[in-house]
Amino acid sequence: GSMGGMLALPPGQGPHQVGCTDVMVGHTRQGLFLRLFYPCLPRAGATEPLWVPRPEYCGGLADVTLGRRWCSALLGIAIGSCRVPVSWNGPLKPCSSGYPLIIFSHGLGTFRTLYSSICTELASWGFVVAALEHRDHSAATTYFCPAEAGTEEWIPFLRVPQGQKEFYFRNKQVHQRAQECVRALRLFQGIAGGRAAPSILPQDWDLSVLKDNIDLTKVAVMGHSFGGVTAVLALVKEPSFRCAVALDAWMFPLENLLYPEVPRPVLFINTEKFQTPESVAKMRRLSSRNSQTRIVTVLGTVHEHQTDFAFLPGKLFSLIFGRRGTLEPHRALAITSQAALAFLQRHLELQEQFGRWDELLEGVGDAVAPDVPFGRSHL
Repeated sequence: GSMGGMLALPPGQGPHQVGCTDVMVGHTRQGLFLRLFYPCLPRAGATEPLWVPRPEYCGGLADVTLGRRWCSALLGIAIGSCRVPVSWNGPLKPCSSGYPLIIFSHGLGTFRTLYSSICTELASWGFVVAALEHRDHSAATTYFCPAEAGTEEWIPFLRVPQGQKEFYFRNKQVHQRAQECVRALRLFQGIAGGRAAPSILPQDWDLSVLKDNIDLTKVAVMGHSFGGVTAVLALVKEPSFRCAVALDAWMFPLENLLYPEVPRPVLFINTEKFQTPESVAKMRRLSSRNSQTRIVTVLGTVHEHQTDFAFLPGKLFSLIFGRRGTLEPHRALAITSQAALAFLQRHLELQEQFGRWDELLEGVGDAVAPDVPFGRSHL
């Protein structure tokens, strides 16, 4: 990677260079905050954005992962200077047929930039990826900008309140998150229809350039962990989402009544060390109702393999998360992204030849174990 500090994220492996910008729409919690990854034109001297965009996020991360907010300064020293190998506010590469769109939902205690490796990879293959930062108190921290000039209101991470059942607390959150995914789609539909959507952040990237460069008949929703189950629920709430990719989905917060209502195929890409029999049983309920739903497990991986944290050096990773998996992080990212690309090609009816990776969807090869309907369970 081209970054200093303690992290080296890989650049995208696809044919497109990748640009990136932040978008905040609206002056209340009901607005949207997201990081946009997209194919861009080459630009000399392009700036690379910080991986952790502001010091407040180090405080949130220290609180969530270490339980010690006082560690935020140390975390800031370790990762605060790390950058993402993309072009900050780079010019969009025009596409007459329109790029397919992916709405991405982050996991519990993370935020919009911590999946930059997978979002960059997908954008390098010709997708526009909108990585949301949810405002349901599940992000490590986030903020919005009230209408008063120069003010910010921060939304902290909340643990389950004492005496409250976790299911009801998380179920309310997952419904808010899925609704935010739908609102993000509405934002892009409005832009495509010529509606002005000025971002309130100070920058020179104009969202209206997307107007004729996104194909809104080819939209998917994707997420990791809490974001994985968010993606499944978003299929219920919005028929325009044609499929979902759920990375190590945490299925616990979804009510049983909704399983028969999931209308579209889902690709579940699980890690070897995270899932429970109960969670996989819920995935199987979906696959039994939709023959196009797939469940695969990437062997040698842990839950954090599907985040940027996988690219932290070993000692820092172990300090924060404990044991790491045996599969090399670049290999894990390649398997995950290639399986996702094959699935997206099939269900968004894309012209690109990602199909050469279809075998990953069928669990072929020594790095991937299939689940239903292809044979042995990984549990």
